Amino acid sequence: MYPLRTTYKPLLWTLLCLACVILWDASGFDLLLARPWGSGQGFALKDNWFLSNVLHEGARRAAWLPTLWLVIGVWKPTAVLRRLSRLQRVQWAGTTLLALAAIATFKQLSHTSCPWDLAEFGGHASWVSHWSLGMRDGGPGRCFPAGHASAGFAFVSGYFALRGVSIAQARAWLAGALLVGFVLGAAQQLRGAHFMSHTLWTGWLCWTIAWLVDAAVRKLYPAAPDAPRELAS
Repeated sequence: MYPLRTTYKPLLWTLLCLACVILWDASGFDLLLARPWGSGQGFALKDNWFLSNVLHEGARRAAWLPTLWLVIGVWKPTAVLRRLSRLQRVQWAGTTLLALAAIATFKQLSHTSCPWDLAEFGGHASWVSHWSLGMRDGGPGRCFPAGHASAGFAFVSGYFALRGVSIAQARAWLAGALLVGFVLGAAQQLRGAHFMSHTLWTGWLCWTIAWLVDAAVRKLYPAAPDAPRELAS
């Protein structure tokens, strides 16, 4: 059986991070952080070449490379994937795709508009909390959570797949995924595409999806953490 710390420690981190994100939402810091970069004429860095072409379009395309590596690695593993069982590889690839799909779906259903759509920053929408369900802000919506940041955060799933093999590699992968997610989220914030809360909620959702999938796998396949966890034939 899995030790309790392996099962419940991620739950504690999940709840702690949830509390922090909720506190951020309640603080009103979103607008405070957006105002240095935007004005009534819009966001000066909206069309910045590096932010738009490298950290936005370039990073979005580049994110498909590790995704394809994970999917192909289910059948033909390379690098660290060779140390994982088939089930662990399926979990890693499947969870990553699930997180990307979930964030994209939430975003399409959202009535929350981007900062650059707000009247304060040259648009015509009003500021409305993204948790004011059913209320429209007068803008195009579809801006919550931060879809672009999920190109980094979705890969936190690697932490759960790797920690049974090497906790050091698992933590390194987690740190890398979080770093990329926050960098991409910050780039979009500078452009006026997202508030910080959009990025934070994306990170929390991707982590929670990965944790829930891992918990389900451990429930269905209760092998020891360091033993191969293969799909039932």
